[in-house]
Formats: sequence, structure tokens, C-alpha cells
Amino acid sequence: MKWIDTLQIAEALYDAHPDVDPSTVRFTQLREMVIALPEFEDDPARSGEKILEAIQQAWIDEAA
Repeated sequence: MKWIDTLQIAEALYDAHPDVDPSTVRFTQLREMVIALPEFEDDPARSGEKILEAIQQAWIDEAA
């Protein structure tokens, strides 16, 4: 997965952290959680607030 794969990342986060409320996760935490996913294969430095916001929103939608 790359940073642009926001839906795939959100699904993987939902599976990896089923007890976490995604609306309470700070962007710094979210970034580390994404980088820790085994399927993630992008440059950690390429993340930005807009990408993290999109991932968080997709995760919130997935958890709903």
C-alpha cells in the first residue's frame, strides 16, 4: 500500500485495531500506525495532513 491507498489503509487499520475509536487518534499516532502496517510500502516522509485526514475519515466510515 501507498499513502494514496486511503481506503485500503483504513480497512487495514480497522482490522488491526478493532478496539480503537479512529476519531480519537491524533495524526502523529495515525502516521505511526500506518507505517507499522505490514502491507505498507511507501516512504514515511511522503505523508501529509491531507492524506492523514483522508485516511482517518475513511477509517471512521469503515468503523461506523
